[in-house]
Amino acid sequence: MEQSLNQMSFQSKKTNLFIILSGLFLTNAILAEIIGVKIFSGEMTLGIEPVGWKIFGDYILDFNLTAGAVIWPVVFITTDIINEYYGKKGVRKISFMTAFFIAYIFIVISVVTVLPPAAFWLEVNTPDADGNPFNIDTAFNMIFRQGLGIIIGSLTAFLLGQLIDVYVFQKLRKITGPKMIWLRATGSTLVSQLVDSFVVLGIAFYVFGNWSWAQVASVAIINYVYKFSVAILLTPLLYVGHYLIDGYLGKDVAEKMTKEASEDTSFL
Repeated sequence: MEQSLNQMSFQSKKTNLFIILSGLFLTNAILAEIIGVKIFSGEMTLGIEPVGWKIFGDYILDFNLTAGAVIWPVVFITTDIINEYYGKKGVRKISFMTAFFIAYIFIVISVVTVLPPAAFWLEVNTPDADGNPFNIDTAFNMIFRQGLGIIIGSLTAFLLGQLIDVYVFQKLRKITGPKMIWLRATGSTLVSQLVDSFVVLGIAFYVFGNWSWAQVASVAIINYVYKFSVAILLTPLLYVGHYLIDGYLGKDVAEKMTKEASEDTSFL
C-alpha cells in the first residue's frame, strides 16, 4: 500500500513538473514569435550610437535584434531543464506541441486581419498622438500579420534547433555524466542556435524575400552572438532551477529521472 502511494506521489510530481516547465516553454516560445516582428537597436537601448560597421562588402552592420530574442534565452534554459529530467522524448513532445500552436496562432491571425474594421474603431483611433492621420487597422495588420516565408522559416528553424539541441545535450551528458551542467547546456545552445539563427533568416528573407546573403549572414551573426552570450550569462539560473526541482522531487527521484532521460541519445 505504502509503495503504491509513493509511486502515485512520484507520478504526480513528475506530471506537475512537466506541466509547469511546458507552460514556461510554450508561453515564451509563442510570445517570442508574436513580438519578433519588432526590430530594436541594441546600441540605442544602451544609450550609445549605432556602430555602423562595414561587413561583407558595403553592408552596414548595426546591433539590431528582433524583440523575440529578448526572451528566447528563457526557452533555452527551459529546454535544457526538460532535457535533463525528461530526455529527448520530453523535449520532442513539447517542441512539436509548440510548433502546432504557433501554426495555429498564425492561422487565426491570418483570418482576423482580413475582417473588415468597424468605422467607429477607425475614427476613435485617428489621428495619432502627434496629430498625424492614422489607420489603426493597417497598423494592426502590419504588426500581427507575418509573411509565409517568416512563418515557414520560424517553424523550420525552431524544430530543427530543438532536435539538434537535445541531441548535442545528451551526447555531452554521456561524456560528462551528471556533472558539468553548464557545459552541456552552453554546448548544445552553441550548436543549435547557430543553425537556428541562420535557417530562420535564410528561409524567411533570402528564399522568400529579397535579402542578400551578406545581409542574412550579418543579422544572423548578431542574433547568434546575443542569444549565446545571454544563455551563458543566465547559466546560474539553470543551477537554481536544478536546485529547486531536486528539492521538489527529492534527491533519489531526481537522480532516477535524469538517469532515465540520458539513455536515449539518438537524433530522432
